[in-house]
Amino acid sequence: MQRQEFVQQLWLDYVHTHPDIGALRLWPLSTAAEYLTLVTLNYGPFAAAALTGNLAHMGYRAMGHYAMADKGLLVQLLAPSDGSSWLVLAELQIGTLSKAPREAIEGLVQQSHPQDCKGHNLLCRGRPWPMPSWALYQQLQQAHPLAAWIAVMGPRLHHAGFDCGQLGEPLKTLDQRLSEVGMPSLEGQQNGVFTVSSLLDHRFYPTTPQKTVFANGDEHRLCLGGLALAQKHVEDNHERIADLLLPHHTRCEMA
Repeated sequence: MQRQEFVQQLWLDYVHTHPDIGALRLWPLSTAAEYLTLVTLNYGPFAAAALTGNLAHMGYRAMGHYAMADKGLLVQLLAPSDGSSWLVLAELQIGTLSKAPREAIEGLVQQSHPQDCKGHNLLCRGRPWPMPSWALYQQLQQAHPLAAWIAVMGPRLHHAGFDCGQLGEPLKTLDQRLSEVGMPSLEGQQNGVFTVSSLLDHRFYPTTPQKTVFANGDEHRLCLGGLALAQKHVEDNHERIADLLLPHHTRCEMA
């Protein structure tokens, strides 16, 4: 798979899952995201170590590794060889979960079909294992919200982030427009996955909760992702937003 095809599949899966984002017309449809936040877990073929090999073949190179112990995450920042969207690959460390939820999510992942556990498109083909029960989702939600998200969504694109500088409008203006179309932002530097660096002004916009059908037929409305906007405090024409995204103190120095 070529990088352009991979990104297109990621995006099509993203807007299919979040139709309210697909319907937005606040900036040109041709505008590429500054970065794409992908969420996976360190288990089997879905571990970052297995995925990054395929991503490297598509021209993505590692720009930094980050550890967020308070969130049970290891994060890799990957840059393409051209000016297109960077990738933020967030890997949930299931060893940080207590025994019961860890074994529960392992049991769920082990039910994946072998054909859904290989190939270049592991991140854009949807959940490869059966839908969990509502009770299991609640158990995982209590243990770690991202564990519950992964159980329902699978390894996938969680949210796209846009650079207000590229959109040609200040964050304050775009924030107001999104609020007017029914997508108010969360307060603070959170986005449901990682904490964003204080070098940026950042807003995260959860999508409208969608009806989700669980294994036993239970139906519940869940918010399963969103959209982010970021703006530099100081415009300098050098570093990309993506390169400033993650807090510097979480960066791992590689030997």
